[in-house]
Amino acid sequence: MNRGNELGNAAQTLFDADDVQGVLSDSFYAGAPLPLRRPKTLGPVVRPSHYKVICISLYTEDLGRLDGMVGELKRRGYTKANRSALIRHALAQVDLDAVPRGL
Repeated sequence: MNRGNELGNAAQTLFDADDVQGVLSDSFYAGAPLPLRRPKTLGPVVRPSHYKVICISLYTEDLGRLDGMVGELKRRGYTKANRSALIRHALAQVDLDAVPRGL
């Protein structure tokens, strides 16, 4: 007899389908549904106030250029370079008097 068949038959005789279903429905899946929120006993969620997560849109070409710059910085050894850091650096360099009118 095939060893795989022996194990399969042993499992079938060991676990009756009705018994398995009863255990799962009566104990594993029984009771109150899982809470969707954190328990209040942990206290309020403290969110950082020194930054906010935002969403901006960029043309795919601009995003590719940004990612290329980040990649080049990483190649040069700036291991913490990322999109946000590079955008923050660029913002610090902007001269508002030099911004074109057609922006």
